[in-house]
Amino acid sequence: MSDDDGIAARRTGGRGEGVADTAEETTARRPSWAKEAGPADEEQQPEPADQPEPAALPEPTDPRNPGGTGALDAPGGPDRPDDPGAFDAPGDPEVPDEPDGPDAPGTAPDRSARRRRRTRRVLYAALALLCAGVLLVVGGGYLAFEHYTGRVSRIPNAFPTNVPAAAQPAPSKGGSENFLLVGVDARSDLPTTGKDAKAPEWKPGAQRSDTMMLLHIPADHKQAYVVSLPRDSWVNVPGHGKAKLNAAFSWGGPPLLIDTVQRLTKVKIDHLAVIDWSGFKKLTDAVGGVDITVDKTVSRRNGPGGVWTAGTHHMDGDDALDYVRERYGLPNGDLDRTHRQQNFLRAVLSKMLSGGTLANPLKLKHTLDQFTDVVSVDDKLSNGDLRDLVWNMRGVRSSDMVFMNAPVAGFDTIQKQSVVLLDDNGSSALWEALRNDTMKHYIATNTVDKLGKNVS
Repeated sequence: MSDDDGIAARRTGGRGEGVADTAEETTARRPSWAKEAGPADEEQQPEPADQPEPAALPEPTDPRNPGGTGALDAPGGPDRPDDPGAFDAPGDPEVPDEPDGPDAPGTAPDRSARRRRRTRRVLYAALALLCAGVLLVVGGGYLAFEHYTGRVSRIPNAFPTNVPAAAQPAPSKGGSENFLLVGVDARSDLPTTGKDAKAPEWKPGAQRSDTMMLLHIPADHKQAYVVSLPRDSWVNVPGHGKAKLNAAFSWGGPPLLIDTVQRLTKVKIDHLAVIDWSGFKKLTDAVGGVDITVDKTVSRRNGPGGVWTAGTHHMDGDDALDYVRERYGLPNGDLDRTHRQQNFLRAVLSKMLSGGTLANPLKLKHTLDQFTDVVSVDDKLSNGDLRDLVWNMRGVRSSDMVFMNAPVAGFDTIQKQSVVLLDDNGSSALWEALRNDTMKHYIATNTVDKLGKNVS
């Protein structure tokens, strides 16, 4: 072989005659990102010195690589069936052939292709682990929901029956819901609500509902509205005539109270939640007590007596119970009492929804355990309903809640009882807003006895 023939053979990679690339073939096989050599490049390529003639390479047999060079001949290539990852995945950019010099295993394009394949395998594995983690979290959340919703005590037969059609309110509008929240004075040291109840939720004459609130949840679940119904409101109790509102629970338990409120407001009560004073104390202690600000110094006639001095007080369960049960010595009597109850509820919710509670798994577990232990709900509120409620309200904080009293016309003494007279004209617009899910508009266009920052 002449020197010129040897140089030509080396430039074709020793592939022999008839396999050297033409200019057109080389251009066709060059990937789009490869730089085309210009005259200047060719001038910088010195003519290689004469070298011994390389040994002839065997004819290629792989149909995917007629030239017999490149990544397919490298260690770990397709010639090794035990390494399936060496095959290029569909859509991989073609690794370009070296224009000059013999191909060798481990060239830069070859290593780059293998790195890309390894990177994809690592990413696929990471994605699989991530999916598994999500499934575990979701599954754990579902089990947690099942655990806590399953702990909530249910009140059977809470809703009235045999109510005339004319006295039945229309269903809540457009996905909104109305809850009746009841705080019960059981006049007993035994708990009557929650998992640890030792006495029935209702026994004729043994319990009175000292706290009654309508909780309205709009269809968009972005806010919540709490309307307190004074316990001394003079209303019509079905089957008993005129009486204080709290007498309805004493005479007929949850069904009679719900029937009374529905006939008074023509608002559909979708669900009921009840807590007694024993549960009230436990819930307060479960969140580590609450900070309550008293607007001005007032007498403290419950508990140890004395006074509530103006300022902020950290209250445990016993202190908070004394605070919300007080009804004498307050400037506005029962109306101030309802605002105290709202103030306490706002403080408890703020504590429960704070970052300190939600971010501390042990504290959150303890709070949820206590909350589900002391509250009872109607048996129509399923575990699925509770899960949906918690999920839909997950973005609501105490600052998104509006607390208010039902409109009141004044006070009176009837049948030797101090009573509260509701304002029928003023209340009608409120009840309509609750029925039609237009509370935001009602608040903006009416004078409302809302809970403020300062409470007696």
